[in-house]
Amino acid sequence: MPSTHTKLLYHLIFSTKNREPVLSPDLRPNLHKYLGGITRKLDGIPLGVGGYHDHVHLLVGLKPTHGISDFMRELKKSSSIRITETTAIPNFHWQDGYAAFTVSASAKDDVLTYIANQAEHHRHKTFREELTEFLDRTGIEYDPEYLD
Repeated sequence: MPSTHTKLLYHLIFSTKNREPVLSPDLRPNLHKYLGGITRKLDGIPLGVGGYHDHVHLLVGLKPTHGISDFMRELKKSSSIRITETTAIPNFHWQDGYAAFTVSASAKDDVLTYIANQAEHHRHKTFREELTEFLDRTGIEYDPEYLD
């Protein structure tokens, strides 16, 4: 084949440091917009951004040349600086880790719906419960001690 064709979709999830519930409903729209803008600046495609009081979800398209750890480091660093500079949250930080799951093109709409309905979803489930379900469903081994 003379050319390369890819569609690499990632569902990214990360939380505030110590899972502090500081992402208020007033803050979230601007934060989500900013995360989408940073994704574009990093040469990715933001397909969906959502979240709740203590975490965010993104569905992004990335190129094969993207390193997921490099992408996440820049996304979290830039948004931490932005939140600290533009809100009343001093020294805001994201938690060190993150979760990244590949998504098939056929599941894209389901993931977008899931991301868009975070507030409703978290009326019944904590972030830890949600993350544990994702890790279990995808067969990722983890030590529960490191989920908080």
